[in-house]
Amino acid sequence: MDSSALEQLVSRIDSTWVMLSALLVIMMQMGFALLEAGSTRMKNAGHIAGKQILTFGICSLSFWALGFGLTFGDGNSFLGLTGFFFDGSPEQAEASFSVYSGSAVPVSILFLFQLAFCAVSLAIAFGGFAERAKLSVYFIFSVLFTVLIYPVVGHWVWGGGWLAEMGMQDFAGSTVVHLQGAIVALIATILLKPRIGKYNRDGSSNLIPGHNQVYSVLGVLFLWIGWFGFNAGSTVSTEDGFFGYVAMTTNLATAAGAVAALAIAWIVMGKADIPSMLNGVLSALVAITASCAFVEPWAAVVIGAVSGILTFYTSIWFDRKGIDDPIFAFSVHGVAGIWGTLSTGLFATPELAEKVGVGGPGLFYGGGFQQLGVQLIGLAGSIVYVSIVAFVILYVLKATIGLRVTEEEEVVGLDVSEHGVYGYPELLSPANKNNSSVTSHTLS
Repeated sequence: MDSSALEQLVSRIDSTWVMLSALLVIMMQMGFALLEAGSTRMKNAGHIAGKQILTFGICSLSFWALGFGLTFGDGNSFLGLTGFFFDGSPEQAEASFSVYSGSAVPVSILFLFQLAFCAVSLAIAFGGFAERAKLSVYFIFSVLFTVLIYPVVGHWVWGGGWLAEMGMQDFAGSTVVHLQGAIVALIATILLKPRIGKYNRDGSSNLIPGHNQVYSVLGVLFLWIGWFGFNAGSTVSTEDGFFGYVAMTTNLATAAGAVAALAIAWIVMGKADIPSMLNGVLSALVAITASCAFVEPWAAVVIGAVSGILTFYTSIWFDRKGIDDPIFAFSVHGVAGIWGTLSTGLFATPELAEKVGVGGPGLFYGGGFQQLGVQLIGLAGSIVYVSIVAFVILYVLKATIGLRVTEEEEVVGLDVSEHGVYGYPELLSPANKNNSSVTSHTLS
């Protein structure tokens, strides 16, 4: 086989792998829909699942028009300034996206892959809006997040920006994807204030359980599977099978997070709490996302276990502080995102850092505080930028159109008040309406 034919074969195999990975990451929207709907109340289930489709559609259009160019287009150390309204042509790709020069994968496929990442970050952000935000807010904020928030940090780290120049290690997005979404979720849940009935006058918290734990479990399993596209797909190559190594460290960390979170819940609460285990799975996935290509298997297990324990304790702490985060978005994606980003500064090996071509070894492998310092700077810059911009946008929306539905609409449920149709209409049949106990249960 001559070199030209070999290059074509490599391009086709790599392109197929990245396209498959993009589909796996897009499939994670199914996971978020099931997880969030299952973790909240029945009266909001249809709304929560449906807005997942709406926001993915808005994100797709916004990312195509501006977000992709702002993130990966040629520009300066702060922002991309080319490649808007991407047409998928090799000519525009060559003229506008030098960060992808030499890639065996067409930029049109890379666009779909990166769009899926942006949509995941947006889905995380909207976790903090659950059960009380107006539908109109989702329309507006989806556009603004995709254009003003996500692309900036994305360009800094992945698009050739100033953090990329410093060598920040964030292989698949503990900071770029998860921490950004988590910061927005935290700010939103603070500005929206707690759901009706969540806290008593003395500040004590009431448990508002999700309506379908099976949905939540299935959602987490979808996310776990989709994450192999998320992390292993970020190799954007099948060369020497390195994507398999990334998949292995991802799975080891996730397993450790699940076991550690369930164990600590059992010890502290006296019961094997399933939601705690699910949060442990997700937090471990978030944490290993930055470091999956930089660390050894034993370190992946440590990273996953620590994240599961951190998420358990921080979710309790935030709840006690009066922060009503319905799906624990900041504990799962924010705290774990910070830990995962820092973990490469501790556990990155010289060989893997050299193989990936980003940054250097971590503290425990002779790198001193150099890489850890870079990770800290990247975290600080990202947190400050996202916090300021997200707060300004949400504060303006709150002062103008308002963020929250009325008290009556919230009590009735967003399925009926926003869409006019209950997610479980058979439970509101005439026979059930005559049974007050059934009606009371189904609307809670």
